[in-house]
Amino acid sequence: MPPAFRREYQSLSNPEHDHEYWMRHALNLAQRAWDEGEVPVGAVLVHNNQVIGEGWNRPIGRHDPTAHAEIMALRQGGLVLQNYRLLDTTLYVTLEPCVMCSGAMVHSRIGTLVYGARDEKTGAAGSLMDVLGHPGMNHQVNVIGGVLAQDCSARLSDFFRMRRQQKKQQRAELKAQGD
Repeated sequence: MPPAFRREYQSLSNPEHDHEYWMRHALNLAQRAWDEGEVPVGAVLVHNNQVIGEGWNRPIGRHDPTAHAEIMALRQGGLVLQNYRLLDTTLYVTLEPCVMCSGAMVHSRIGTLVYGARDEKTGAAGSLMDVLGHPGMNHQVNVIGGVLAQDCSARLSDFFRMRRQQKKQQRAELKAQGD
């Protein structure tokens, strides 16, 4: 049985800048990753209702295993605030973060993580493990999961379905060339 979220999803009072608003922004960034042939994950870092960092997955194009959407947004946020401590910020990401990204969130001291789709295989915000709320960590991050989960999950499913179809077509073409 998957662990329960530490806090249930609730919209903020300002309908223009609620969790869904920012998650839709992250979904738009995820589309940029898709357009570049990357796994479609997007992230947006918000401070005082303003974007201070954006990112989308780019490890393939950048030849950088750390170029996850979350890392890219955190790096940009640090430059904007001129501080590696990103206090009182909220990171919105379309997929539950991995261990690496969760560790970066702890070190940067973000206040809140809001994510869309759960990641049962590598999620480190409660699905596979809970790095962000581990009692041994020197900072715990407030976690809100499941915001626009169906939209976020569908984007990933559609991408991987397309990739499988492409691979199948490539195999068929290679087989046809061999005949």
